[in-house]
Amino acid sequence: MTAQYYPQMPKNGLVVLIGPAGAGKTTIANTWPASQVLSLDALRETVSDDAGNQDATGDAVAALHLLLEARMRRRLFTVVDATNVTEAARRPLVAAAKRHNMLPIALLVATPGTVCVDRQGARPANRRVPEEVVIRQRKDMVDSQRRGLKAEGFTEVVYSESLYRLLPFLERLSGARQADLGLDGSDGLGDLNLVARMFGEEIVPLWQWKPGSNVAGGDRVAEIRLGQMYLTLALRTDVDGEGDVGFDVMVPCPHDDECAGYAWVPAYSVTCLFRALNGDLDDDEDIVCTVHGPNTGDDQDDDPDGRADLEEQALEAIRG
Repeated sequence: MTAQYYPQMPKNGLVVLIGPAGAGKTTIANTWPASQVLSLDALRETVSDDAGNQDATGDAVAALHLLLEARMRRRLFTVVDATNVTEAARRPLVAAAKRHNMLPIALLVATPGTVCVDRQGARPANRRVPEEVVIRQRKDMVDSQRRGLKAEGFTEVVYSESLYRLLPFLERLSGARQADLGLDGSDGLGDLNLVARMFGEEIVPLWQWKPGSNVAGGDRVAEIRLGQMYLTLALRTDVDGEGDVGFDVMVPCPHDDECAGYAWVPAYSVTCLFRALNGDLDDDEDIVCTVHGPNTGDDQDDDPDGRADLEEQALEAIRG
């Protein structure tokens, strides 16, 4: 069965999202591959390290127009994720598309104004837009629609409610996951799948298995290294005695006169890795990660029941 996505977006199209802050534009934009989306918020963060820095908007807009021109010249399908509620903001986008015989398409995200305002409360402080600004943006969008977007040069005007984006979105994610697992005929991430799942894909290029190492009592050992700094980890394949798996990270022995070497701490997130390298795991009483005995991974905790509770929390985090 061939899926029908209505309305179909032409391959030589420029989709200009139009809607106030909080309308849901980014959610819709994210249903396309990231390489096809030019996000004003993302570019604002790129030029200033803060997506909410309004002082950086001018530089972000300039960067967006530069990238858009390059993509239009290559006739690449592109989505512009910004409010775009005024004709002044849309005019250079339409012009860039027409210079390269691309089709500019207006995609209105006509979410009720009250919903847009309510959504601001859940946003980080630097990303919240004042209520009066949201209301004005929605009014500008409605006025643009009333005057006629096709008169500005858009070849088509589409409403987000008419899009069937969930199916292609899940199809794309499924394809990416199949590739990760190697089920598409490729090598995939192979034995790095668990690494990527627990610590994030950014860690994968730094990860190196250390065949033959016996520092973890026979368990598989890996190293994360960047420059002169590194961490040593062990893959535990029977964490809870029931076959569950996870990682331990090597740390100095914490205030234990009988421990002259090193100890292992469960590492169930990239935060544990950061704290291990920063020296926090061996002396921070608030850390959930728990310390095992030196060299062997045997427990040396005077309070096994309390330790078990902490380990259970770590395992829940891994399963989640």
